Amino acid sequence: MEFAFDSFVCFFTAAFLFSLAGSTDASIHFYNRDPFREVGNAFLLSGGSEGVVLSRITSPLDQSPATSVQDGRSYIRFENITFTRRKAAADMSDTTGLIQVVIFESADRDNIGGSAYGGQRSICCTSDLAKLEGCKQGDVIRFPSATDLKWPIVLDVQFNGNELSTKMENKEVFVTKTGMYNLFFISCDPKLSELTMSGRTIWKNPDGYLPARMAPLMKFYVVMCIAYVFLSIIWLFQYVRFWNDILQIQHSIAVVIGLGLFEVILWYFEYARFDSTGIRPMGITTWVVTVGAIRKTLSRLLILSVSMGFGVVRPTLGGLTTKVLLIGVTYLIATELLNITEYVGTINDVAGRARVLLVLPDAFLDAFLILWIFTSLSKTLEQLQAKRSFVKLEIYKKFSNALAGAVLLSVVWIGYEVYFKATDPFNERWESAWIITAFWDVLAFALLCVICYLWSPSQNSQRYAYSSEIGEEDLEGGEESQTLCSGRSKGEIGLIKQENADDSSSEDEEDKRE
Repeated sequence: MEFAFDSFVCFFTAAFLFSLAGSTDASIHFYNRDPFREVGNAFLLSGGSEGVVLSRITSPLDQSPATSVQDGRSYIRFENITFTRRKAAADMSDTTGLIQVVIFESADRDNIGGSAYGGQRSICCTSDLAKLEGCKQGDVIRFPSATDLKWPIVLDVQFNGNELSTKMENKEVFVTKTGMYNLFFISCDPKLSELTMSGRTIWKNPDGYLPARMAPLMKFYVVMCIAYVFLSIIWLFQYVRFWNDILQIQHSIAVVIGLGLFEVILWYFEYARFDSTGIRPMGITTWVVTVGAIRKTLSRLLILSVSMGFGVVRPTLGGLTTKVLLIGVTYLIATELLNITEYVGTINDVAGRARVLLVLPDAFLDAFLILWIFTSLSKTLEQLQAKRSFVKLEIYKKFSNALAGAVLLSVVWIGYEVYFKATDPFNERWESAWIITAFWDVLAFALLCVICYLWSPSQNSQRYAYSSEIGEEDLEGGEESQTLCSGRSKGEIGLIKQENADDSSSEDEEDKRE
């Protein structure tokens, strides 16, 4: 246990160091001399992709100066966008160096680019395409949207003379339709092959800077906070009421409940800060994913320990303690690294290649833990059946059914996630994507509620824990048994524990042999 405590201290220290590093990007996208890359017959740079809800104000001309982030406006704002080209291109006096800023909704993605001339879809209009499609040579090919002739929006920026850099005018493009919007900076001039860009863009929704795809999660965590508070009150009431009969496993359940409540509160404040500033706070985000990783790890170790019969069938884990702590620390490290990669410093929906690499060890450890849990649960059920401990056996059967149901739901939901992402490569179903994240929190909470129900503190807690050798008839009825369990003297407790110590010592020997 000391080893696990030291590991937790290290993780909290790491979280503190991350919190000192400041904030990172989110709805505010920063560019620092980002290079353009060649795609087909164009040079382009992706400026970002976010879900944006339509403005509550219909016309930007009727706008009064913004007084708060909840001003009802939705827009993409360009600030200090500066393009820089190489000196050789600037020395060519016969070029103006046209750059076009293209904004389009995912549903209108086919309205940018023309025919597959020369074997691939062309982004820029060539001399041949100008004759075929009537576009302007050297410009991005654009077709008006069926729902709004003004979209996709194309803004022109040009170099003047032989200048090395040019700056785009600061302006806002108002969003009048809910959708997943994409921003690209495109140049069709072959002389601008080494173009770079700096500056930032701000993506805002009517009620704040929180991306629309994440906004439902802010309300979801309010609901989860209420649910955890309700569960905490019930557990605390039983905890205080039967304090003298509390088992060690029930202390662990209380810790998991507390961490779960702390985690959802942190998530809410993380989203609230994000919504008001447009910048995802690295400090809060690091803390919340660290608390989440610890809560997730302790939850799995709790389920594993219960499956082994710890605190209910056996007083200790014996020789398995070191193995349980080792798998716990390993899982904590894998989960922490995955969560930091996924949430800390991310801007768009895709976390990058690093997340793919870190998902694999986390998934492998999850599968290993599930296998270990069900193997241990099977052995515990066999032991209870052999000892004819029918009360405990009934509790463990309910627990195993709930656990099997949770695993089955997890497998089904993972299959749905794969299908959801495979059939939506352009994030057009972004408005319902929050449900994928919310499901895992709801499932974890539901399983925790089952454990709380089955092992709720009561006057019978100690009886269920330490009377495995007493006949089942004594456990289920009789005034003598009730006297023994709830009104016994200290000496009687010692006798019962001494008998169990002999029984548990044989179990410890068996564990050490394992």
